[in-house]
Amino acid sequence: MEKSRIQTLYETCNAVFSQERPTIQQIQCVKNHLDKVEAADVGIDEFNLHGSPNLICGKGLSEITYIHIHECNNFSIGIFCFPAGRTFPLHDHPGMTVLSKLLYGSVHIKAYDWIMEKKSGCRTSGIAGAVTNGIFKAPCEPSVLFPRSGGNIHSFTALTPSAILDVLSPPYSEEFGRPSTYFMDFPIPSLPGYAILEERDLPDDLVVTGASYLGPSVEIGKNFAGFSYN
Repeated sequence: MEKSRIQTLYETCNAVFSQERPTIQQIQCVKNHLDKVEAADVGIDEFNLHGSPNLICGKGLSEITYIHIHECNNFSIGIFCFPAGRTFPLHDHPGMTVLSKLLYGSVHIKAYDWIMEKKSGCRTSGIAGAVTNGIFKAPCEPSVLFPRSGGNIHSFTALTPSAILDVLSPPYSEEFGRPSTYFMDFPIPSLPGYAILEERDLPDDLVVTGASYLGPSVEIGKNFAGFSYN
């Protein structure tokens, strides 16, 4: 039986992110396999034209919805589905590498990297440089964010119903000092492309619901036999 694309992605992640320091080439291997995954490969149909009860209809969702596929100590795989007009506010990924694939739809992405970061009490603020501020429409190349570069602090606004498949390594963890922190940005008029970021509380209007994963089952514990560490 042919291996599913999500199984291949899992096995590649399991091989790459079990390494203490994955190389750029290894992360590129994950990106290549992520790029092959389509909405139907993870149990989502943008319009559900066939009315299948075995697929999540992306266009029918009324709230931001998270579909959990897998999480372990080294990485997590999951999908965010967005109704048109919904925003996931600016948030960071402390010490994490993040790979994202826009499965369908059109989103506005705003992303920053820290230029100068400081702590005041329990709050973080500082100056950040804009990495991205534009509209992305599927199909497009997956993005890669590194702990300090690539747009590690970003927000999404769905212009149409949209879905984003994320791989995070390592995953968020309060216990291990990787909480999700939210920010507000204040552009600096005299410095185009730069902004002051100030930590904020979890926004009251941010509602994320959960949905069951309906795609092909993922066999846990396997490594991708075709992956080379060389």
